[in-house]
Amino acid sequence: MSQDAEYNAAIEFYNRHSGEVETEDVYGEGFLRWAYGNPLGRLTVAVAVKRLWFSKWYGWRMDSPKSRAKVAPFIWDYGVDVDEFADSVESYSSFNEFFYRKLKPSARPVDADPAVAVFPADGRHLGIENVSLADSFYIKGQRFDLEAFVGDAALAREFEGGSMVISRLCPVDYHRYHFPVAGQAGPVDILAGSLRSVSPLALRRNLSILWENRRARTLVDSPEFGKVIVMEVGATCVGGMHSTFQPGVVQKGADKGYFSFGGSCVTTIYQSGALRLDADLLEQAAAGREVYAKMGERCGVAVRPD
Repeated sequence: MSQDAEYNAAIEFYNRHSGEVETEDVYGEGFLRWAYGNPLGRLTVAVAVKRLWFSKWYGWRMDSPKSRAKVAPFIWDYGVDVDEFADSVESYSSFNEFFYRKLKPSARPVDADPAVAVFPADGRHLGIENVSLADSFYIKGQRFDLEAFVGDAALAREFEGGSMVISRLCPVDYHRYHFPVAGQAGPVDILAGSLRSVSPLALRRNLSILWENRRARTLVDSPEFGKVIVMEVGATCVGGMHSTFQPGVVQKGADKGYFSFGGSCVTTIYQSGALRLDADLLEQAAAGREVYAKMGERCGVAVRPD
C-alpha cells in the first residue's frame, strides 16, 4: 500500500462488544480529509483552524440557544441511546449541554476489582505496551515523544518503558471522562498548545499533534498501580477541557471532567511494569487498530510483584 493510500484509508477499529472489526463513521470526514490532506487545507489549519480563537468561537456557537435545534437530528443520525441519559432530551438548552450530558450511573458500571484499571472514557482505545519502543502509532514509522507530551523531562524519565492507552473520543461519544484508577490525585497542570484534530486522519500524517495540542495533566498516586499520568488533549472545535474534581482521594470511575463540543482524547500512562494490558488491546494495536469500549470497562490489570 502506498503512503497516500495509508493516509487516506478508512478508519477501522475492533468493537469489543460485537467482536467485529468495524469502519468508523467519521463526523465531518470530508472537511478533515481536505484540511489535513490538501495543501490549501493544511494552510487553512495553520492559519485559522488550529488557533484557540477558532475553537472558542465554535464552542460559543454550540452554547447558543439556536444550537438546541441540532440535538434531535444528531441523536437520530448517530443512533444515540437516550435511555442512558440522566436528564430528558428536552432539558438541554444548547447543543453543548447535550454534548457533555451526564448519564445514569447504571449506564456505565465500573469494574470493581482494585487490581483492574479501566478505560477513562467511551471511545476507541489504542494500547501501547512500551511507549519508549513503539513505532506504530496509527501508521508505521511514527515514534512518540514522551518528554514533549508530558512537558517535563524528569517526569518523562519516570515513565520510560511504561504502557499507555490513548482513548479517542469522537463527537458521537459520551464526552465526560473519569479516573481509570483509584488513588491520590494531584492538581491539573495546563500545558499550552494549539488545537488540531486528533482523528487518525490527522495523526497518521503528524503524530506530534498529540504533544503540540493544548493538554491538561494530572498525576494520580495509586496503591495498586503506582504513579499514573492522566492527560486530556484538546482538539479542534473543543470549546474547553473542564475539570470537575478536587485534588485528593479519588475513586476509580469518579468524574474527572468533560469536553465541550468536539472530538478529543484522554491518555493514560503507567510506569514500566505496573500494568498488563488486555490481550485484545495488544492484538489490535499490532494490526494498527483501536479497540472500541466504554468507560468503566477493564483495560488491564496490575502486575503483582513476585
